Amino acid sequence: MDISVVIPLLNEEESLNELHDWIAKVMQSNRYSYEILFIDDGSTDTSWEVIEQLSKKNTSVKGIRFQKNYGKSQALNAGFKEVEGDVVITMDADLQDSPDEIPELYNLIAKDGFDLISGWKKKRYDSKIRKNIPSKLFNAAARKTSGLKLHDFNCGLKAYKKEVIKSIDVNGEMHRYIPVLAKNAGFNKIDEKVVAHQARKYGVTKFGIERFINGFLDLITIWFLSTFGKRPMHLFGFLGTIMFIVGCTFAFYLGIDKLFFNPTGRLITERPQFYIALVTMIIGTQLFLAGFLGEIMLRTKSDTKRYFISNKINL
Repeated sequence: MDISVVIPLLNEEESLNELHDWIAKVMQSNRYSYEILFIDDGSTDTSWEVIEQLSKKNTSVKGIRFQKNYGKSQALNAGFKEVEGDVVITMDADLQDSPDEIPELYNLIAKDGFDLISGWKKKRYDSKIRKNIPSKLFNAAARKTSGLKLHDFNCGLKAYKKEVIKSIDVNGEMHRYIPVLAKNAGFNKIDEKVVAHQARKYGVTKFGIERFINGFLDLITIWFLSTFGKRPMHLFGFLGTIMFIVGCTFAFYLGIDKLFFNPTGRLITERPQFYIALVTMIIGTQLFLAGFLGEIMLRTKSDTKRYFISNKINL
């Protein structure tokens, strides 16, 4: 199969028919073999009924329905497990991503040999105050932290080599950082392509300003996990050891000073160095134990189910 299109959605009943027809037209005009996988992330409207109708009209349409809203990352993760295409393309269901970009994205992966191509919505039709300016700040921080020179990490329109999406685990809110996850997994041929951004035609956005706050927190998380996720003792153990040595040094100094140089002076408990020594030794011990517990958890953790699927179509 040439292309798998993965589309996570939440309450997008108005746009699904138009989106399906647009994608199908592009696929048929280019003679691609394809599948369209809709992941209904707990919609409360008739989105699932629309997907069922589309699957009866077009056998290339497939569907996954979550029992409730688990988030975009879980939807993408479920979709990535099921797809079969050599090139996997993700896009949003709100018609703001143009399916006309599919042939070029496909060629960049299949013919030019890229592992991942991320869309760059250079010209946007979103609110400048609520989306554009926060998005620029967020992307600048992501570039600095990850080392990837991408302008739009959070663009829903991306293309992947099949091996990439089968090698990464998208969880939590990490859909924003799939390029970083791919890089950490050893896929280095990552680039971007300027893509068209359409003004929203139906409904309202499902994301508010809080997504940028969460985005920055997730950026810190992914930096930590990519650097120390498999070896927490290297960070916590190192910091704990340094703190403990500092505390012991102060305690040793106080003991020598009291025993040999100033035995009739102030009590040790009246000197600020005593509390510095006490606090740093306690913090050092706690940090060391945190690293030790982290190592134990890594070695004993079991994968837990992050979402529950209530229905599937053509899978």
